[in-house]
Parts: sequence; C-alpha cells; structure tokens
Amino acid sequence: MAIDKNPSWIRAVQIGLGILVIIISIFMLAHPGETFVSIIWILGIVLLFIGIERIIVGIVSSGRSRWANIGLGILVMILGGIATAYPVAAGYGIIYFIGFAFLFSGIARIIEGFSSKHSGSKKAFLIGVGILAVILSIAVLVSPVFGARLAGFIIAIGLLITGIQMVISGIQGKRFNIMGKNISR
Repeated sequence: MAIDKNPSWIRAVQIGLGILVIIISIFMLAHPGETFVSIIWILGIVLLFIGIERIIVGIVSSGRSRWANIGLGILVMILGGIATAYPVAAGYGIIYFIGFAFLFSGIARIIEGFSSKHSGSKKAFLIGVGILAVILSIAVLVSPVFGARLAGFIIAIGLLITGIQMVISGIQGKRFNIMGKNISR
C-alpha cells in the first residue's frame, strides 16, 4: 500500500472549506437558538421542493399511485410552506415532539430497569439513563427555547468537528493507493 499526496488544489479546497465550516460552526455556537430556527426554515424549503417533485411524479405517472403522489405532494408543500413562513412555530412543534419522545423513552427505560432481570450495573444504567432522559424532556417541555438552543448547540459541535477534520485532511493530504486504486483520506 503506497501513500501519495493529494494534489495541492484539493488540499487547498479542503483547508479553505474546513475553515469556512469552522467559522460557521463558531457563529452557530454563539447563536444556537437562531441556528435551530434557520435549520427549520431550510428544511421547509427542502420540503417545498420535495412536494413539487411528488406532484410532478404523480402527474406523469399512471396507476393507483398517481393521485396518492399528487395529494401527498400537495400536503408536503403545505407543511413545507408553513415551516418556511413560520419557522419559530414549526420549531416549537418539533421541540415539543422531541420533548415528549424523550419523556416516553425515559419512562420506558426506568420501567425496564426496575422490572427486568438485569444485573445490578445494567439495571442502574437503565434507570440512570431513563432519569436523565426524563429530566431533559421536562427541561425541553418547560422551556422550548432551551430545547432549541440544545439542538442548535449539538448541530454546531458536529459541524465544528467536521470542519476540523476537513482542515486536518487538507494539511495531511494523504491519499492511499491500494491495489492500483487511490483512496483519499
């Protein structure tokens, strides 16, 4: 297995885009609530395009799925339009949905921990994770702003890690040659 270097222009692109992602993620870390609302708005636009695509597929297709595609495409466009027009309200809806999901998941883990025949450490872990999920869910349900900021913060951290990885890959610029095939890393 031979190790070659990527061309310098690819390395420069990786470093430049990585720095851009790091800068954006730092802005997102400074404003995690706005990050979440922006993501909802972007998802609303994506849903509009998906709805249009479903309507077009329904118009050009034949058979039973034709009207289902058109109807569901219209529904997706309506929901995407609502999310785009009212991203804060849509965000609150998603936050409440996530809060209730965490609540039910936490309760289920606590019940499993108490009622199962697991060993002491696994039982304690299940109960502990369940309690943590219930506490987080209550915090999110009581303060949806906290939930939006938490979601924005988690997304920003993921992007920060990705940006750092891109810069490191560009600096190292390694490309592995395995059996005549170049594999960038």
